[in-house]
Amino acid sequence: QVQLQESGPGLVKPSQTLSLTCSVSGDSVTNLYVYWTWIRQPPGKGLEWMGAITSSGSTYYSPSLKSRTSISRDTTKNHFTLQLSSVTPEDTAVYFCKRAYNLGLTNTSGDRWGQGTLVTVSS
Repeated sequence: QVQLQESGPGLVKPSQTLSLTCSVSGDSVTNLYVYWTWIRQPPGKGLEWMGAITSSGSTYYSPSLKSRTSISRDTTKNHFTLQLSSVTPEDTAVYFCKRAYNLGLTNTSGDRWGQGTLVTVSS
């Protein structure tokens, strides 16, 4: 059974860097064909695809967030991480990690989501 679990601070100050980790069980971050993905949902708004990393370490980012986003993985710990720099209150959102088989928000039957974690940007 594949499970994903997000972890990280629930409160980040403006201008700081938001860092989240997604721990994976029941699968490997070196699994071929998988995009290990970050998605967020601001309060009252829709889902926003942020970016993904593949088994080989290739990364893909949303053009609107690319300059502030970095996704990496640790194969020894079987997790992948999100860093979002220079955050503002507009980055307040529930952040989800996802095992996906394509880029973007389209879902497939093999996708698996973490439960999500709320990150608030506030001083």
